[in-house]
Amino acid sequence: MRPETRRPLLLAAALTLATTGVAYTAPLGIGHPATQAEIALWDIDVRADGTGLPPGRGSVAQGREIFAQTCSACHGEKGQGAEADALAGGKGTLATAKPVKTVGSFWPYAATLFDYVNRAMPFTAPQSLSPNEVYAVSAYVLFLNGLVPEDASLDAKSLPKVAMPNRNGFTSDPRPDIPPVARN
Repeated sequence: MRPETRRPLLLAAALTLATTGVAYTAPLGIGHPATQAEIALWDIDVRADGTGLPPGRGSVAQGREIFAQTCSACHGEKGQGAEADALAGGKGTLATAKPVKTVGSFWPYAATLFDYVNRAMPFTAPQSLSPNEVYAVSAYVLFLNGLVPEDASLDAKSLPKVAMPNRNGFTSDPRPDIPPVARN
């Protein structure tokens, strides 16, 4: 077997062993088994129903300030898009020839917004926002889309209850534990 073919296979085997909890010792003697503390740093997923949301709270007003400082350079002052995609707008465009897929027009669950911002934003410093800041940015983006009022404050209980316009625009995969897929 050629080395360029062997490397991906070794990586796949290592990842498989790592995800099954079986101890693996690298042939070169590098690396170490992940500690529970190291795993906890990456165990941050939030599900559509809000499972996994951390304690915290953030308001639209707080989110407006954070968004202006950390998000607007890429997403525009009002989430209309700039260097990065638009986050607001697009209402009623999904069935048109030029759909505008934003948080308010396309995303089916508000908790997904928290999950994405928490793990991937800001682009230059992912996972640098506190839970309170992520709740606040989520509240502001939802406000920009007309989904929460200007005086809204969101937390682990209220965020998953936000009714997203495209909530029923996806179909479920009949296989267990497979997330919905877009119809569009």
